Amino acid sequence: MQADQTLRHLYLNHAGTSWPKPEVVSEAIRDATFASPSSWPNRFDNAHKTIADFFGVNCREQILLTPGCTSALAVAIGDARIAPGKRILTSRWEHHAVHRPLLKRANADVSVEYIPPGQLNSTSGLTELIDLQWLENALSKRDVGLVAITAACNVTGELLPFTEVIELAHQHGVQVLIDAAQLVGWHKLNLTELGADMVAFGGHKGLQGPWGIGGLYMSEQVQMECASAQCELSVSGSTQSAGVRPGYCDVGSVDQFALAGLHAAIQMLNQQNLPNHLDRARHQIQRIGEALKEREGLQIFGGNKNSMPSIALTVSGLPSSKLASLLGKNGLVVGSGLQCSPLAHDTLGTMDSGVVRLSVGLGQPDEEIDEAIERIRQAFSQMPVAL
Repeated sequence: MQADQTLRHLYLNHAGTSWPKPEVVSEAIRDATFASPSSWPNRFDNAHKTIADFFGVNCREQILLTPGCTSALAVAIGDARIAPGKRILTSRWEHHAVHRPLLKRANADVSVEYIPPGQLNSTSGLTELIDLQWLENALSKRDVGLVAITAACNVTGELLPFTEVIELAHQHGVQVLIDAAQLVGWHKLNLTELGADMVAFGGHKGLQGPWGIGGLYMSEQVQMECASAQCELSVSGSTQSAGVRPGYCDVGSVDQFALAGLHAAIQMLNQQNLPNHLDRARHQIQRIGEALKEREGLQIFGGNKNSMPSIALTVSGLPSSKLASLLGKNGLVVGSGLQCSPLAHDTLGTMDSGVVRLSVGLGQPDEEIDEAIERIRQAFSQMPVAL
């Protein structure tokens, strides 16, 4: 069904990608498009330094710029030094960008096990997304080579206890990879202080940048094995030798135009109070959740005071694609389906229907939220009474 052309579209899929992009991002991309190639090295270095500084990383070489979070995760999991026979622990809330390379790695030399979640409550969701006691017991067996988890569930926006996971793993000498795709841009993350061995991120969601740019942070202590060619000559020992860490050759050419957009976006974010933005967005998504609770047969996941500003919902007897279509007819742009996270849906019991995900953006006007709530109510009033 097509949306009413007289309606102004309201965008509620910021967990998928931010929109509209800030004007400074568009301007930076246009400027980079026509910039002389002689300026490219300096532009790259300046952007790289700005990104490293934003994340509290003093040595910018610890951040490998990549085409996105998916490629960063693939490199991190593929190159992590894990002895044969070791286990990799992960959660059941992972995006397929984590799960897929883990399964490929498991086929080679290690096994993958899933940290169980807490008990599922049909009305309030999970009280704990992973069982930390189970994790501690597993780590104590001294056969774990890596813990790889997301910071926030891509489906529901609920936060995992990733700081506690990092601390527990390091107590047992185990390295940790964090997928921060949903977190960056909303939280002021100091990756040096966070303590994770590797952190993957993309630029197009909370960071407000364009598609096609992301990064992988690697701590000084992280153990990696890279069988790549060396891209540069070593000068006074400043460039790592081949076979130690992944680099430019392993992820391909950096999109200079996308990098320019991300550079501009981060410069803009540096001038803003990110915690205030997150608190405001959480309040907005909670308002939407309260309005949705008026509907019988509706199940809501996420949207609590400590989540990212997203909620996921299902309506009994109605596939998520049809619900999204109905919302779209009322001018609402939302996400629907499995959100590339089948494990999470299997855990939630929503694999057959999928969910509709509503997510608000950084600085989204309250007036848009008011209008969205009215349109959601209108869409629900158009549903058949019996489903």
